[in-house]
Amino acid sequence: MAGSARGPARGGGRARRRADPRGWVVWRAVILDRMSRTAVDPPATVPRPPVLGPRTSWFLLAFGVWSWVIWITFVKNLWGNGSGLAFDDAGEPTAYFWVHLLLAVASFLLGTAVGLVGLRGVRAWRAVRRAAAGGPGAAEVSGNGAEADGGRS
Repeated sequence: MAGSARGPARGGGRARRRADPRGWVVWRAVILDRMSRTAVDPPATVPRPPVLGPRTSWFLLAFGVWSWVIWITFVKNLWGNGSGLAFDDAGEPTAYFWVHLLLAVASFLLGTAVGLVGLRGVRAWRAVRRAAAGGPGAAEVSGNGAEADGGRS
């Protein structure tokens, strides 16, 4: 049989590697050379397209703003609750108060993070538009971290 699991053998037999007196140093140099030739970065003046689309970026930014408005209002209403759910007769906070305060703080922080992602996306799309139009600062634009090279570059 002329082949094996590693591919067809040359010359009808199994190919042998010759012992290299320099050892690993040669293989390392070959690997590094191949890696340097395959990893080509685009020029710094051309921004890569952002991962998020402009609609998604604006939606996430709007969600972050909405989160600030809603959860701050919720905490104000929770603090001023006179129905006896948030505070007992002695004025001490109840379990209801602490659970809902924790919910509001967690949602507020998550909404802030989502809004920041949207803000970065909006800024990235503005930078791409500015660079494409050749506007001021187009030569310095190289993206802002919300970039992708997964098949788009």
